[in-house]
Parts: sequence; structure tokens; C-alpha cells
Amino acid sequence: MRVSDFDFDLPPERIALRPVSPRDSSKLLVVRPDALEDRIFHDLPSLLQAGDVLVFNNTRVIPAALSGHRIGRLGTTPKIEALLHLRLDAHRWKAFVKPAKKLETGDRVRFGDEGKVCLLGVLEATVEEKGEAGEVTLAFDFGGPILDEAIAMVGSMPLPPYIAGKRGTDERDKADYQTVFAEREGAVAAPTAGLHFTPQLMNRLEDNGITTEFVTLHVGAGTFLPVKSEDTNDHKMHAEWGEVSAATCQRLVAARAAGGRIVAVGTTSLRLLESSGLKPFSGTTEIFITPGYRFRAVDLLVTNFHLPKSTLFMLVSAFAGLDRMRSAYEYAIGHDYRFYSYGDSSLLFPGP
Repeated sequence: MRVSDFDFDLPPERIALRPVSPRDSSKLLVVRPDALEDRIFHDLPSLLQAGDVLVFNNTRVIPAALSGHRIGRLGTTPKIEALLHLRLDAHRWKAFVKPAKKLETGDRVRFGDEGKVCLLGVLEATVEEKGEAGEVTLAFDFGGPILDEAIAMVGSMPLPPYIAGKRGTDERDKADYQTVFAEREGAVAAPTAGLHFTPQLMNRLEDNGITTEFVTLHVGAGTFLPVKSEDTNDHKMHAEWGEVSAATCQRLVAARAAGGRIVAVGTTSLRLLESSGLKPFSGTTEIFITPGYRFRAVDLLVTNFHLPKSTLFMLVSAFAGLDRMRSAYEYAIGHDYRFYSYGDSSLLFPGP
């Protein structure tokens, strides 16, 4: 399909720069095949039924945005911004860097302030490999828990560029950009549909006979990248690591057999469940879902409002129908719904 098929006019003021408080007081647009309904997110238990299963992504965002300087060459030491997006092993990460033209294979980059990172004084890395679109492989001088500690000390929360371009990251984001059930560290972007849930809402879901399951997909920075090709067939997704346990699969299959519906909380949970086919899964996925895809594992989807021509708007259009989602987004814009990571949410029923 043409990428332009997924374009629409989004006024910049509709992009939320902060979440609402409390989290579950955000708006919720219910999108059925034949109707739209305005609700509040804390109404979710009444919109589901006993026996349904909500599947959450329990990944935890790390402060993966690093600032530093190129060192080792004579002359200038240009500033380098790096966004880690995929851990390769104990001491190597793939990252997107700016300006990429300032780095070559073999260059050294120093991150953080000297004297403040662990016992080595600085966090340094070697550019091991340089790829396309500003992607490099960084080999840090140390690895494992020591590297994790250093990244946590010098890094900042990696807010999406459409937010970070309008304001700086601050202390509030450390809590705001993390779900209440975040557990397994490794994501560089939040599974934002999960940001609307509170402990109280989780308890109400349980009281209504709606169960919960957790999977892990370490969301990468590739989720922020624009689609630059003109045809969806020419776009390549970046790999993200995920895991679905055998026990989780067994419970999901049993719930479906008993008449329950699998409700993916967020596009990350949906992509992982569809990658697994409700079978045990551990590894990377590059699944790219566009209209025409036949869903196997997910019956309903809770998701935020996405940007024009994004892979995520393509995914929701595949799930609920392109015409239906274009109408729903037009309605949302006209009724002051807030878009993107800190914005409002929707409950999508599948299209025809």
C-alpha cells in the first residue's frame, strides 16, 4: 500500500506534552465497527466481560538517551547524541546517533561527566560498526551490571522526538514515562497504552473477573522512526527482543477456549502475541502489520492515538479497518482527544 494512504492532518496542539493525573482519568474512545463512544479510561472494566484477559507488556524503560563527545582525534571534539535501542550482549548496544557523519568505525565516544561514572571515571565506547540511517554499534569498555549502572547514571529518559522537541526531559518523566507494572529493564520507549493503568484500576478489573497476563517486549527506538519509503512493502522494521512464556500461552489458549477474549494492551503486546501465535516465544521480532494481515492471537486492542503515516497507525488500521480508523481519528481530533505517548486512549474492536 502507499504510505500516503495513512496520512491525515494532525494539529500540533493535539500532541500531549504531559499525561493527565490521575492516569486513568484520560479519555477513552471506544471504536466499534458501527459506532464511536466517548468514555473515560477508568470505565474500561465495564466495557469488557468476565473471562476476558488483558495482556500487558511489563518491560521497563531505561534512561537510554546519552550525550557525549567524540574523542581520540586531533582537533575538535564534536558533541554526539546517542539513543540506545537494542542490546546485543553484555557490553554492546545498537544505537541511533546524531550527527552520524561525525563518527567513523573505530572512533571513541565519551559519555557523561568525568569522575561521576562508576570507578572508571567515564563511560566510553568504541564505534564498532556503522550502518544506515544513523545506526551504529557501540562497544562499551565494560559490561553487565556495571554498564547498566553507568547508563542509568548518565542517561536520560528517551522521550519521543515529537515531545522532546518541544520541551526538555525532567524528573517527572522518570515516573510518568513508566508503567506501574514495569519490571524487566531493557526498553528505550514505553509501552504507552499501559501508562493509563493504576493499581486501583487493576484491582477493579480483577473484581470484575477480568484476568491479566504479562509478556515482555523491549521496545526499541525504531518505533520513533518515520516511514521514509513511499510503499509499505519497502519499509523495514527494526528488531525488538521479546518473550512469551509457555505458562502464559497455556492460560491464554484456555481462556479463549472458555469464551474469553484476548485484549492486547498496546501495539507492543499485540505485535509480540502475533509473532508468537500463542506459542512460547523468546527472541527478536521484526513483524510489520499493515491492512490485509489476518490476526491470529488478539481479539481487542487498547492503544493510544498515533501519528500520521506511522507504522502504528498502519497497525491499528489493519486491526479495525483503514476507513474506520480515519473516521475515528477525525472524530478524535475534532473532540479534543490528546495524541501520542502521553495522550488519550482507545479501545478497538476488530473490523470486518
